[in-house]
Amino acid sequence: MATKLNMSVNGYSKIERGETNPHIQKLQQIAQELDVDLLELISEGRHVYLINGDSNQACNVIGSSAEIAFEIQKLHSDLEHKNEIIELQKRDILHLEEIIILMKTANNG
Repeated sequence: MATKLNMSVNGYSKIERGETNPHIQKLQQIAQELDVDLLELISEGRHVYLINGDSNQACNVIGSSAEIAFEIQKLHSDLEHKNEIIELQKRDILHLEEIIILMKTANNG
């Protein structure tokens, strides 16, 4: 396994023994090599400890199945995207209102 991950045997052994915490990219490689889902790999029994790396919106899910944790993360992402769309639409409305005012002023002048 260490060879497949381009790691030393000693380095990979430390991961297996829990002596080091690998970065998410390394965990993704391990999950791919083992042909398992990343959340399944990091779950401990039925408990999942998922921390979203975004500094603005952190999502900590403790004591849930991997499927629920994944779904929560997906919904969180969808909600954030919708909020961005709403803000863009608010700006568009303001610009359109300004255009209407300018057109009315031009027609009256």
